[in-house]
Amino acid sequence: MRGKYTLIQDADLEYSPLDYTKIFYPLFKYNADAVYGSRFISNEARRIIYFKNELANKFLTWISNIVSGLNLSDIEVGYKVFKTSILKSLNLKEKSFGFEIEATMKLAKNNYKIFEVGISYNGRTYAEGKKIRTIDGILALFYIFKYRFLN
Repeated sequence: MRGKYTLIQDADLEYSPLDYTKIFYPLFKYNADAVYGSRFISNEARRIIYFKNELANKFLTWISNIVSGLNLSDIEVGYKVFKTSILKSLNLKEKSFGFEIEATMKLAKNNYKIFEVGISYNGRTYAEGKKIRTIDGILALFYIFKYRFLN
């Protein structure tokens, strides 16, 4: 990581590169430290699939918000941008879906300025290659408490 900003976007193209302008805007306008995309506060197109996945995400987001004191709408979104210096300072360890939780808990603990922007979403079905599973949700719940209270 050498640039001033680090953009994280899932490689499966569920999130559109056309939203780059939106996700970078709070960095420049409000000096945000991190910006999360949100599939749930958007006026943009959003493919409608998997009620149980959305419900699980909203539950994890709710628990995360209680524990962290934040007010996010979509913690498990794979579309974020950070000031690189801050991202490096977080000393992140997770290499899987736990990344979202670890980064969020560490940003919250350090009172960094986080923004959310609405994004478009073209979700995939499992037949199309979606990877998230029930075990990932259970692990996310564990990570919320691990990174808020143990690290």
